[in-house]
Amino acid sequence: MTDIVLSIVMLAALALLAGAFALWRRTGQLKQPALMVLLAVIAVLNVLIWTVPSKDGEAPIDQIKAAGGE
Repeated sequence: MTDIVLSIVMLAALALLAGAFALWRRTGQLKQPALMVLLAVIAVLNVLIWTVPSKDGEAPIDQIKAAGGE
């Protein structure tokens, strides 16, 4: 289940980047597209936090799965 959630977050980040580019090209605004890009960056960073292994070689998502959290 967590793999599905992480996949959805990544798809949402890509959609935010595409939407920010389209909004910027269409209206020329900068504030709203910049906030959309910031949100996409935060989403990607959250996925990285959960999936990148730590020094012991195990990612937090793997630790949750091993503990029976899924």
